[in-house]
Amino acid sequence: MRLFLTSNLPRMLFKWGLLLSGLYLYSVLITGIGTFPDQQFYQQWLELILVCYLYSLIYLSMKPGKFRPFIAALPLFLLYLLHDVFFMIYGKVFRLINFSEVPELLQIIPLFSAILISLVFILPLALIIHRLNIRQYRPLVLAWSPLVILIAVLLTSPLSFVQAFEQFSNHIVKYSDAKSVEQNGRISMMLYREAQRQAALETILPYRERESYKKQITENISRLKQNLNGRNIHLVVLESFLDPRMFKKLSFSKSPAHPAFDQLFKHKLGLSKSPVFGGATAQAEFEVLCGVPAFEKLSSVEFNMFTGSNAYCLPGVLTEIGYRTVATNAYKPNFFNAIAGYRGTGFSELDFPVEFYNASESYLHVGNPGNEDYLFDSDLFEQNLAFVKKHLAQNPEQPLLNYIMTIYGHTPHILDENKRPEIITTQSPYNDDHLQRSTNQFYYRSEAIAKYVNELMSIDPDSLIIFIADHVPPLRNGPNTYNALDYLPEHKDGMYYTLFGVIENGKVHRYHDIHHYDIPNIVLNYLTGNQYCQQQSCAHLGDDTEPREKRIEAYLRLMAHASE
Repeated sequence: MRLFLTSNLPRMLFKWGLLLSGLYLYSVLITGIGTFPDQQFYQQWLELILVCYLYSLIYLSMKPGKFRPFIAALPLFLLYLLHDVFFMIYGKVFRLINFSEVPELLQIIPLFSAILISLVFILPLALIIHRLNIRQYRPLVLAWSPLVILIAVLLTSPLSFVQAFEQFSNHIVKYSDAKSVEQNGRISMMLYREAQRQAALETILPYRERESYKKQITENISRLKQNLNGRNIHLVVLESFLDPRMFKKLSFSKSPAHPAFDQLFKHKLGLSKSPVFGGATAQAEFEVLCGVPAFEKLSSVEFNMFTGSNAYCLPGVLTEIGYRTVATNAYKPNFFNAIAGYRGTGFSELDFPVEFYNASESYLHVGNPGNEDYLFDSDLFEQNLAFVKKHLAQNPEQPLLNYIMTIYGHTPHILDENKRPEIITTQSPYNDDHLQRSTNQFYYRSEAIAKYVNELMSIDPDSLIIFIADHVPPLRNGPNTYNALDYLPEHKDGMYYTLFGVIENGKVHRYHDIHHYDIPNIVLNYLTGNQYCQQQSCAHLGDDTEPREKRIEAYLRLMAHASE
């Protein structure tokens, strides 16, 4: 604690000055490669105080040494870097809860990248732990007390934390997480968003009335049954399915869409706004299955809050009606709390690849995907078609919800040159090698989709088929690529829009632009012979719908029961 005494204060002030100058220089340099563009560093006074305090804590906790000032600053720079890399890749601000997703991220990215990232963050922490000066624990207890108190207030009285922060902080921009960070700083806003999340967890408690909730669901089901046609539903969510033709400043050596795909859909594909860009597939699944926006009030990934308790999303409602509801996921069940998430939405059966899932029998096998790492769409669809045929033969009277979540097309878009060589060359004023590979993947994937849909129409003609992309891929340079090449410039937040297609009873229908959470309305309207949307507005029919922000009550009620 001597550093805070008058005799040593000038030295500490000098160190703080160097630290803040370094962070300012870092922020200026990093802005040039696509992170937060307009950082008001000099206005972030709460952030500056917090950074100086955290630096002092780390510095005080370490043994004296020549490199002590630099080692103490390293965690802060790494935390800033983490925020910026996350923003550049996913176009969203890093939150404290995102740390829970790190193990899943390390499983998805290439092994070399996972090792490099781990070393970058683990080695400095190991070095600090190695240099800890545990003998001076008494003054350290006093020094750490403010931080302990701050965390205690955040956890035990989050609303008070939020109110205090809003009173003393710089302007918080309601409509933009990024601009709020520019005004207030990365670490400060990370704590503020966590306090908001903790407060939201308290907010859902009054909504947790299971009997009342189940009564409402039962009434809705009774109304649905009055007009129910009991036809099969095939709902496919495609990982990172990107139509490169949506880039205005991108040209091709040949059409990137397979002829069979264009022949089937012609110009009848629609656009749906995903809740996410570049990643967090489970957020898109949540909206598609549950019919409410993924507000991220309780977690950065809603499925992470699911316990398996039935929230009666679309699968749960159809299960109550008598449907066989089956979820097929082409990847590992430990991602995004998938098992509890699917159970909570109401699926009665789950199928993951047998290589990853031993809890029950599954029809799905990954086999050996080779250097592509992920099961190709066509290989998945062939196995699913066999499953559908078996169901139609053995259970012709029981309607089916056949839900598929694919995995092929995930970054970094590796192609097996022997199976799927690059046959399309892209030309653009902005270089992104991931886009070149993704374009070629689109050609092969569009062929696989066309074949799958045609075969489904053959074996199950009187059914509803929907395919929708979870989100567009981040590619190499995240939002920079989409902005530079004008992806859907006529749409606000264009990079959030993805393709969706609807085939009703063997006929392709073009609908108005929607959000992912409008998909259940399409399904229920189809199952009731268009009666469902006569009782409420439906976006796909062009009706004026309730604004996203007005759906928070439905979201909180659903999440209250999903997290029981």
